[in-house]
Amino acid sequence: MIKTIDLKDAVGTKLAHDITEIRPGEFKGAAFHKGHTVCNEDLCHLQKLGKNHLYLIDLEADEIHENEAAAIMAKALAGRGVVWKNEPREGKIGLKADTDGLLAVNVAALAAFNMIDEVMCATMHNHTRVKAGELVAATRAIPLVMKRAPIERAAAIAAQNGGVISVHPLRQGKAGLIITGDEVCHGLIQDRFAPILNRKLIDLGCEVDRVSFAPDDAEIIRRAICSHIERGCDLVLLSGGMSVDPDDVTRKGIRLAGADEVHYGAAALPGAMFLVAYIGQVPLIGVPACGLHHRTTVLDLVLPRILAGEKIGKKELAFLGHGGLCQDCPECTYPHCAFGKGS
Repeated sequence: MIKTIDLKDAVGTKLAHDITEIRPGEFKGAAFHKGHTVCNEDLCHLQKLGKNHLYLIDLEADEIHENEAAAIMAKALAGRGVVWKNEPREGKIGLKADTDGLLAVNVAALAAFNMIDEVMCATMHNHTRVKAGELVAATRAIPLVMKRAPIERAAAIAAQNGGVISVHPLRQGKAGLIITGDEVCHGLIQDRFAPILNRKLIDLGCEVDRVSFAPDDAEIIRRAICSHIERGCDLVLLSGGMSVDPDDVTRKGIRLAGADEVHYGAAALPGAMFLVAYIGQVPLIGVPACGLHHRTTVLDLVLPRILAGEKIGKKELAFLGHGGLCQDCPECTYPHCAFGKGS
C-alpha cells in the first residue's frame, strides 16, 4: 500500500525510492536515494524536481518493492559468466560480464520474460564479444510497488536452462591454415589470404600452428587436412575453392578427409559460399574468396561462436539471414554496426 503525503509534512520521513534528477547535458541520476531522511534543506530541491508529494510504503504480504524485485530477477536472469550486485539504482540492476568472451542471449526466453506485465530486461545483442566488467544487460520492475506473483513467474521463466544471459570464454584454439588453388601453389600469384586469416585468428586468441598450400587436387587437400589434425590442430581453415566451378575441389577434399557432416552455404553477404564441416570434434571452415576483398564477412560472425564452443550447423547458418546483409560501408565500423546483429 502506498500513502501520499504533502511535501511540507515530509520532514523526518525516509524516502521509499530513489528520486531522479535530470539536467540535460550535465547529469542524470539519483538526487536522493531510497532510505534518505528528508530534512528542511531538501524541500526546495525536491520542489525543483517537481515533487510536491512524497510516498510512504506499507507493503502487503503479496506485494514487493522494486528493489527487491530487481534482485530476484537479476539472480534468475544471470547465467554462467555473468555477475551482478544487489545495489539497485533507481530500481535497476545491471548485469556484467565476469570474463572476456561471447555473449549468449536466450532470445526466446528473454521475450517470454518481457511478456510478463510490469517487468523488463534489456540486453546487448546476442553473440557480441564482450570484456570482463562490461555491462551486458539490465533489469527492473517497472512500478514502485507491485504484486509478488508476476515477479516470481518472470524469475521462473528466466531461471530455466540456467538463465537468460551468459558469457562463454573463447577457447585459445590451435589452428591450421590451408590455402588452396593452383595459381597460389605454383607461385603464379602471391598469396594474400594467409595474412588476413592469421590476423583474425590471433585477434581471437588462437595460435596458428602452420600454413599449408595445396593445388586444386582433392587428394592433396585431403592429406593437408589430415596432417593438420594429426599435428593436434583443433580448428582448420581452408581458403579458396568454395565456388561452383568444376575445378573448385576443396569441398571434395574435405569429404575425402572424413567429414561426417558438411554444411555449405550461409544466409549472409558477403560469404554466401561459406562452409562448415566437422571431422569428429574438429571444425573445418571453408572461407570463400570474398574474404580477400571485404574486411568483414560471415567468417567474423561464425568463428567466435565456434571458439565459444557452439556447434554450427544448417540452422545456425540459416538464422544468419536476419541482419546478415553487410552494407559494405566505405569505412567499416564492425562490430559497431548492424551486420550479424539479428542472428
